[in-house]
Amino acid sequence: MPSKQRKIAMMGYRSVGKSSLIIQFVEGQFVDSYDPTIENTFTKFIRLNSTEYEVKLVDTAGQDEYSIFPLQYSMDFHGYVLVYSITSSKSFQIVQIIYDKLLDMVGKIHVPIVLVGNKTDLHLERKISTEEGKRLAEKWKAAFVETSAKRNESVTDMFHAILSEIERSDGHMPEKNGCVVS
Repeated sequence: MPSKQRKIAMMGYRSVGKSSLIIQFVEGQFVDSYDPTIENTFTKFIRLNSTEYEVKLVDTAGQDEYSIFPLQYSMDFHGYVLVYSITSSKSFQIVQIIYDKLLDMVGKIHVPIVLVGNKTDLHLERKISTEEGKRLAEKWKAAFVETSAKRNESVTDMFHAILSEIERSDGHMPEKNGCVVS
C-alpha cells in the first residue's frame, strides 16, 4: 500500500525552535546555530498505527503580529504545528494571532493543529505555564505537547499528535476522549 502523503506547516514566532524541532525529528540531531529560516521543506517517512506516512514538513519563516498570513499556507496543507517558546510571552501571543489568521484564511472552524511549547530544557526561564498552554489548546480543540528540541523530549510525540489530529479530522480515527499528551 502506498504511503499517505501529509503536508504540515510549522509556524510560530522567530527563534522559538521550529527548525530545531524539525531537524531533531528528521535527522536526530540538535542544531544550536540560529539562522533565520527563509522556508525549507523536509521529508520523513514514518509509521503510525500501521499506516505508512510520507510527511512533508514545511519550516516557515518566523511570523510576527504584522505578518500577513501567507496564502500558500492555507492550501494543500493537512495540518499545522504552532510553536511558542515557554520562555517567551511574546511568542505565546504571536501563536494566538497566527491561529486566528489561519482560521480566517482556511475558512474552516476546525483545522488539525498541535500547539507546542518548546524549550522545556530552559525551565528556569519559563514564562508560560503548562496549564496556560493546555488551556489554549483546549480552547482551540487542538492537541498540546511541550517539547525540548535540545533534549529530544516529546519531539516524535508532537509529530505523531499532528498526524492523529489530521486522521481524526478526515474521519479516520475515533474522536478523542479528552486525553492530552504532555
